[in-house]
Amino acid sequence: MSGVNYGRCELRHPWSITFPQQQLLRFHFVSQGPCWIHTEVQGWQELNDGDLVLLPQGVTHRLASAPDVEGDSLKSCQITRLGSNVCDVSREGTGAASTLFCGSMALGAHALNPLIALMPPIIKGCDVAGNDPIVGPLLAAMSTEATQPQMGSATVLSRMADLLAARLIRCWVNCSGASTTGWLAAIRDPNIGRALAAMHRDPGHNWTLERLAGVAGQSRSIFAERFSAILGEGAAHYLARLRMQLARDLLAQNGMSVAEVASRLGYDSEASFARAFKRVTNVSPGIVRRTSSGRTDMDFGF
Repeated sequence: MSGVNYGRCELRHPWSITFPQQQLLRFHFVSQGPCWIHTEVQGWQELNDGDLVLLPQGVTHRLASAPDVEGDSLKSCQITRLGSNVCDVSREGTGAASTLFCGSMALGAHALNPLIALMPPIIKGCDVAGNDPIVGPLLAAMSTEATQPQMGSATVLSRMADLLAARLIRCWVNCSGASTTGWLAAIRDPNIGRALAAMHRDPGHNWTLERLAGVAGQSRSIFAERFSAILGEGAAHYLARLRMQLARDLLAQNGMSVAEVASRLGYDSEASFARAFKRVTNVSPGIVRRTSSGRTDMDFGF
């Protein structure tokens, strides 16, 4: 996990803020309400003091002091930067005060995209906090740090936000039931899980079906059949998609050259990598690099 950005919000009723769709994991912690959240899937939901909401895919949503508040109040808010990735958002008024802790973070997309895609669009922390004894005290510590900032608070909050998201994701995985197919089933299978871990740990290695089967401790035929049955695609196709997800990140975020990315991911030539990239993504690596290089897009989602 990387690139945590967050803002402490002190807002007076009536207020409403829209968070547009972004490829970032979002979270909102309600230290003090009133606060409601609206998503297309679940409509309006009231959030209570101490509630935390996780939006793994960063879907469009709106926070408001009441469902009937219209418009976007951000334009009337005072936003103060407290550091490179921390801000304070306030809105004066005479209505009830809401204190929120809102954040967004970029994840290691090439490693976590399959898991994130399987998660529901919105997860309320109260559904999982009871299953993890660390979450409650962590939320309390984050609230204290946010409301009583001291030297180094930005760094402390960043580390706590990382830990919080990781614990929530782990809790969701553990509570998701005994699914028999998909990524969760794969990482629970000791044989297939070892092969998956090896691919994600070193995607540029010269993996063959035989080598992956060896890592899994299975015969080539049994491994191939089991992998396809659980994940719905062959190991070679999965590896190709994994490599291209990583390649897109390296080209867009890190600004690496096409040749450098090709070498890192184990391709013999830039041309062979470019063909594979276009086959999987339908665009050329050069276009991705030219149009996305240097973009971090790490605002606070406001």
